Amino acid sequence: MKWKLEADIMQFEDLLTEQRNHRSMHIDRESTLEMVATINREDHRVARAVQKQLPQIAAAIDAAFPLFDEGGRLIYVGAGTSGRLGVIDATELQPTYGLTADQTFGLIAGGQSALTETVQSAEDSVELAHEDMAAVHLTDKDVVIASAASGQTPYTLAALRFAQDEGAIGVGFSCIEGSPLAELADYPITPVVGPEIITGATLLKAGTAEKMVLNMLSTGIMIKSGKVYQNLMINVVPTNGKTFERAKKIIAEATQTSTLAAERALDRAGNNVPLAIVLIETKGTIAEAKELLAATNGHVSQAVKLSDSRH
Repeated sequence: MKWKLEADIMQFEDLLTEQRNHRSMHIDRESTLEMVATINREDHRVARAVQKQLPQIAAAIDAAFPLFDEGGRLIYVGAGTSGRLGVIDATELQPTYGLTADQTFGLIAGGQSALTETVQSAEDSVELAHEDMAAVHLTDKDVVIASAASGQTPYTLAALRFAQDEGAIGVGFSCIEGSPLAELADYPITPVVGPEIITGATLLKAGTAEKMVLNMLSTGIMIKSGKVYQNLMINVVPTNGKTFERAKKIIAEATQTSTLAAERALDRAGNNVPLAIVLIETKGTIAEAKELLAATNGHVSQAVKLSDSRH
């Protein structure tokens, strides 16, 4: 392991995320329109910084999705803003892609109360990180996504190292090149967004960069894991009138058929949207559609392709 918890920590005032931004030195004297234009110009830099990390993001996705396919979990770890954004990403994945809270979740320094209030000193606690990670019983199929704008938050570093010691792979998001987190992670992702518009306010550009990166990571893993067909969310579970209508619409659009045909297929498939799509696309029986999905680990695109190859 290259990184040691007791060493390699940069001086706080030397961190790029804590430097003053010369482009916003007079933002307090700008008109409101000038102020938001300044903020917007800085936000453009975020997208460019993330773009430079696309190969690293793709590598992390390619490493993560086979593990997720095999029953591994996506576990987000962080403190403060970084931790909250991880919890949000994990939480939103559940209804969007039909996941359970056991398949993806976020751990934040200080626990659930830290989502809405500051928990003093939690981000500095190595012991708390060990307790939180031990409680989730990590396996070598788990993927831990650790985020810290500075790349050196003790809680986050300790959590990631604990996870790796248990065999999990570690993805590390930070905004500082060569940070302890970047050195520790198996798959470091480091968009360098530069000094913040308001000095040290990493909820701004660093937070935006993290949201963009987490969106790419989780969306990519879901697509590669078969949770998307074409560009449609196919793991919606019809539980009420609204979601039933949404499921019918998804099936109809995916298969270029009528909503009536989609409704009939959904009924035959027992309200299973992927099964209904395969049923229509392959023009087979329920048993054949189930066998195709089982053979392709639930990947609708692969199931349809496999059916075509058999005919």
